[in-house]
Amino acid sequence: MNLPAPSTQEDIAQILDVLTFGEIEVEGRLVDASNLALLGWLTLGDLRTRVIYKPIEGERPLWDFPQGTLAEREAASFVLSAVGGWNVVPPTVLRDGPLGRGSVQLWVDTVDGASQSLVDVVTPADLAPGWLPVFEAQLSDGTPVVVAHADRPELAAAAVFDVVINNADRKGSHLVLDRAGSLWGFDHGVSCHSEPKLRTVLWGWVDKPLPEAELARLETLRGWLGSPLSPVSQALKALLSSAEVDAVSRRISALLTTGRFPQPTGRAPAVPWPPL
Repeated sequence: MNLPAPSTQEDIAQILDVLTFGEIEVEGRLVDASNLALLGWLTLGDLRTRVIYKPIEGERPLWDFPQGTLAEREAASFVLSAVGGWNVVPPTVLRDGPLGRGSVQLWVDTVDGASQSLVDVVTPADLAPGWLPVFEAQLSDGTPVVVAHADRPELAAAAVFDVVINNADRKGSHLVLDRAGSLWGFDHGVSCHSEPKLRTVLWGWVDKPLPEAELARLETLRGWLGSPLSPVSQALKALLSSAEVDAVSRRISALLTTGRFPQPTGRAPAVPWPPL
């Protein structure tokens, strides 16, 4: 039986134990993934759950990220998501597996087609109330369309989280709803770089004030990172370079200083391709 997505700190602690100490049995490969991503089962005693295992050896070289660091960035994103209270990244650990060291993440059972209820491509006439446009485009036949996302508080929270981790690849398909209606995000391997690389489809709140809940999360996280000996600082230092940990703190401070959702810098593509 697959473990359910966590809803409490006790759930997370139990799942992390299973992810860290359980035995991995690889079932197959996710062929749509750009890097080697393996679907498997993880067993610890009577507990058994599906997981996604991404071995470092299966990572493709990238020109703008250090080789062999994507698994660490997946794990670091989970740490920041959990400590900051966003809880958008499923429990993830860095550990040894059948194909060597890599990230192991809890599999979340999702609702079919849920991504389109969060981010979609529609004609301007079909842009419904409660949706925020991101950019306009044209189909191959010249039909005008709009890439837009829902104006939902959990999506706004994910947008803030993406700024904190400097997410370079927030596609619409990386956001899903589980069967209980909770939002989850996947594929955070290209994140936490020290240089600005934010590429996301969640630009609908540009320059709007950050919600009070987000300001509180940022303050909490800044407090943890303000001490180099805190468990959070130590966990991140084991996964990221010192420059990358410092950059996380700078991004948090910048958000708290402005109190607003940021604008694209204009120095690089602001949206990943494809966006969905």
